[in-house]
Amino acid sequence: MRFMRLGDAGAEIPALADDDGTWDLRSLTADIDGAFLASGGLERAAAARAAGELPALDPTGRRVGAPIARPTAVICIGMNYAAHARESGSEPPSDIVVFYKHPNTVVGPFDDILLPPGSQKTDWEVELAAVIGRRARYLSSPAEALEAIAGFAVANDVSEREFQIERSGGQWSKGKSFETFNPLGPWLVPAAVVGDGSGLRIHSRVNGEPRQDSTTSDLIFGVAEIVYRLSQFTVLEPGDLINTGTPEGVGLSGRFPYLGTGDVVELGIDGLGAQRSTVRAATK
Repeated sequence: MRFMRLGDAGAEIPALADDDGTWDLRSLTADIDGAFLASGGLERAAAARAAGELPALDPTGRRVGAPIARPTAVICIGMNYAAHARESGSEPPSDIVVFYKHPNTVVGPFDDILLPPGSQKTDWEVELAAVIGRRARYLSSPAEALEAIAGFAVANDVSEREFQIERSGGQWSKGKSFETFNPLGPWLVPAAVVGDGSGLRIHSRVNGEPRQDSTTSDLIFGVAEIVYRLSQFTVLEPGDLINTGTPEGVGLSGRFPYLGTGDVVELGIDGLGAQRSTVRAATK
């Protein structure tokens, strides 16, 4: 069971997809957002589908949007795969490294990535994304944290490395918050299906050439641990998006060229679907 949003940007239709087709959720909710998740929306949708209460929706020709409506926060975990930390020139961290992206970076999984004017160091980062399903503050354990996760999706934490590192001023968000810098989806898959997010192959390609290939079992801090630790210093709200880190194989490593206009970035995670974005030049 997979949750999607289909249609033009700003006018997406909430939908549920399964092996038998795609189903319209507008009888249950106007959108797949924090309020829907917090009210048990995923479970209500599953029950309505099982009861045959959802009308069919033809996805043909419809744009695939991000599977959740604009989140209130996009929280990112840096250097959360040991091999990626090393290729970045850092030791694996002893605690979660946290930075934020502007929520308006979130776009659909097949939307273009817009290259900032003059950028020479825009990079790809395939990541397992977790979506919060209920308010979480001062959680008592990773086990309790797992109960706060609504589901998982594929994210691309696109990064402009000059702004992130050379012009950072001590923080990374300058290189992370350009428009279109967080393609998300195609699906939100419930945690009830995925489990704790471990054991999933995670991979990326640029222009058909392999770049990243790892497993989410190699996360230094697992998803439940991340949510638990975040809840000790920030209140997580339903619909918040957490990017959990990227494996080795990015442009920052020096082994591959950075992205340029016309490049095609493909990435995916087993069970969560795949993305395909074309890099275009941003215009003012």
